[in-house]
Amino acid sequence: MRILALESSCDETAAAVVEDGRKVLSSVIASQVEEHKLYGGVVPEIASRRHCEAVVGVTQQALDDANMKLDEIDAIAVTYAPGLIGALLVGVNFAKGLAMSSGKPLIPVHHLRSHIAANYITSPELKPPFLCLIVSGGHSHIVEVKDYTELRVIGRTRDDAAGEAFDKAARAMGMPYPGGVEMDKRAQGGNAEAFKLPHPTVDGAPYDFSFSGLKTSVINLIHNAEQKGQTLPVEDLAASFRKAVVDCLIKNFIKAAQDTGNTKLVIAGGVSANSLLRSRLQEECRNRGWEFYMPELKLCGDNAAMVGAQGYYEYLSGKTAGLDLNACAEMPVDGNC
Repeated sequence: MRILALESSCDETAAAVVEDGRKVLSSVIASQVEEHKLYGGVVPEIASRRHCEAVVGVTQQALDDANMKLDEIDAIAVTYAPGLIGALLVGVNFAKGLAMSSGKPLIPVHHLRSHIAANYITSPELKPPFLCLIVSGGHSHIVEVKDYTELRVIGRTRDDAAGEAFDKAARAMGMPYPGGVEMDKRAQGGNAEAFKLPHPTVDGAPYDFSFSGLKTSVINLIHNAEQKGQTLPVEDLAASFRKAVVDCLIKNFIKAAQDTGNTKLVIAGGVSANSLLRSRLQEECRNRGWEFYMPELKLCGDNAAMVGAQGYYEYLSGKTAGLDLNACAEMPVDGNC
């Protein structure tokens, strides 16, 4: 089954053709990062306008790269939640138009489920059940994936997501957007033990995260140094902050795996590209004799290939939509709007 997939939940306009949920025939991404750098973050109105300008071109390019015509496609999949509502609406309405004009089934796909499915492309042998840590700019979840479309959230952030904490702390350190990527680079040459930072926990919820206090602690360190006319070693601060975030993520993830009896661990989302998180989890799983899966770096960020992968399993489970499909800014990965 060949699915034409569309993604427009934030600041990447993407289209892809995916076969049987595992094989990528084409994948095209139009990124807006350079424009949003001017503002230090994503401006929703600008993102929506750029999606309108790019969606036709990336879709045609995806079909051309797959050497296919729309008539040869079996279904249309689209990210419909969660995300920036204006950005989502561009993709959803375009997908509805394609489905109506071509007579193809329309498959609504949850953005976070797509991130999990990026691993099916990287590791075709991967099958549920497994435990997944989803970490991105807007989300930090520990999810028990019982089947391709049956998921249960067992842990989540109570405030900032890990990626959001990285971006805001990086901005306070004077790094350009997207800050998490830059911090990971700068931290490579720093001393992760230079600063003792808090490792927040949530009372009564051992799998939940809290990054707001950690982020505030770093920002206060920077402001206090500025007031005293001091200059902090940025590489050391970046390394210390990165370590603190990764420590929190891994501690809860490993505990959740032990308590639920899961020995197959998976990571997904933009922050799954973080080099320390990847290497530390590889080591933790190797030492315990557990299986560990992570997406290729090019599949960690937003893309349409992962939408096509998850769309295949949503379709097999009987999930399709009509022309009344609407976008939804917030939606739990294991529920509905």
